[in-house]
Amino acid sequence: MSEKESTKEIINSYRKRKSQSWQNMLLFVGTGLLIILGAALLIFWLTGTQLNIGTIFASKTPTPTVTYTPSPIPPTATITLTPTEAVPTETPSPSPTPTRSGAVIYIAEEDDTFFSISELFDMDIFTLLVYNAGEDRLNLDLSNPILFVGDEVLVPAPGATVPTPTSIPYDVLPGFRVEYMVRPGDSVGSIAFALRSTVEDILKYNEDLEDPNAIYPGQILIVPVNLVTPVPTDEVQIDPANTPGSISTLTPSP
Repeated sequence: MSEKESTKEIINSYRKRKSQSWQNMLLFVGTGLLIILGAALLIFWLTGTQLNIGTIFASKTPTPTVTYTPSPIPPTATITLTPTEAVPTETPSPSPTPTRSGAVIYIAEEDDTFFSISELFDMDIFTLLVYNAGEDRLNLDLSNPILFVGDEVLVPAPGATVPTPTSIPYDVLPGFRVEYMVRPGDSVGSIAFALRSTVEDILKYNEDLEDPNAIYPGQILIVPVNLVTPVPTDEVQIDPANTPGSISTLTPSP
């Protein structure tokens, strides 16, 4: 055997082995695919899932882009109420009324008067005036009670009244002078009658009282008492216009 033939045989032998290796590889791959396909068919058969052969060997296609379309908002339901289910109209609550358990200081505002304050706190205006007559912070003139913005008004506790009056005994010496606080409805004549005095004597001891008809509630008068003999009640005709109001506490003057 020549060297040339020996080389040729080696080459042919190599090619033959190479060809057999490729055949073995293809056989191995094919066997693997058949095994996988058989296993898949068995799984689908056992699970009852329908197999679409086209989806297994389908070519790659671009994945579609998912576009989110907003769901339409359902219309709001309209509720119709029957007359028995109708919602009642709310009635606005009234403005709160000041409540208190004791005396308070009220700061006067624009357009305030003693009358409006007495109505606001539901109390007698005369009592309100009397409680503020002696307050230096107001310099209150009861003949013309005027309020200014920012004035401090003393509002007494609920139920407060002017002190209960004390009657003058008949055995008090004639001419004994007392201080009398004028009440609503009083006149000089009614005061003189109640204290057994005279209009002339009252005017005499109250020199600043130029007009006997110009007295005002809360005013303090000096009254000499027991100057006249009391007349029995059944013989006296009392004019209602001259009937005095409640007599305040009487204090002897020096």
